Amino acid sequence: MTIIVHHLNNSRSQRVLWLLEELNLSYEIQHYRRDPVTNLAPDALCQVHPLGKSPLIEEDGQVIFESGAIVEYLCERHGGGALVPARGTDSHIRYLEFMHFAEGSAMTPILLNLYTARLGEAAAPLHPRIHQQLDSHFTFMEDSLAATGWFVGDQMTGADIMMSFPAEAAVKMGQAANRPNLMAYVEKIHARPAFKTALEKGGPYAYA
Repeated sequence: MTIIVHHLNNSRSQRVLWLLEELNLSYEIQHYRRDPVTNLAPDALCQVHPLGKSPLIEEDGQVIFESGAIVEYLCERHGGGALVPARGTDSHIRYLEFMHFAEGSAMTPILLNLYTARLGEAAAPLHPRIHQQLDSHFTFMEDSLAATGWFVGDQMTGADIMMSFPAEAAVKMGQAANRPNLMAYVEKIHARPAFKTALEKGGPYAYA
């Protein structure tokens, strides 16, 4: 059965399309557009899953949500072990850490920065802490790439699929100008043929 991706423009759903292309899998895209005023996802996504968020994938009648769960599912079911370090190794521990870091630690200050920007001066007391956390997390990412240019080991893994968006966000926010490893990493993943194909299929993406 073909995999269906419920894809929202300008969202973290783009990295799921990239992974599908890296795995050379057949899939269909159901496109959804953000509201041009609120930038929110359309209510139509709630008909697929109660939270109304993207990405969502469907396969064999099963709806799977959450980027990390989707990446793990696709890598384990369809990846043949190519993008997942061997279990029981130190690399697999690092892999698990970055799989969760991407949507946990890294995205928290990124989203807080985005949301508080809409509050103007009312959010001023929060800015020092948010900016300190952004600097801390982006520096950690920069240092983690120093050895090999990948987040785990010396080749791309599913963790890199997950970490692509926080890295892209760092570039988009102007936080990578003094972090050459992060800048090089984003340029490298954007140059991959699979990423380019996913971009063509997914539509406009503000982070590429």
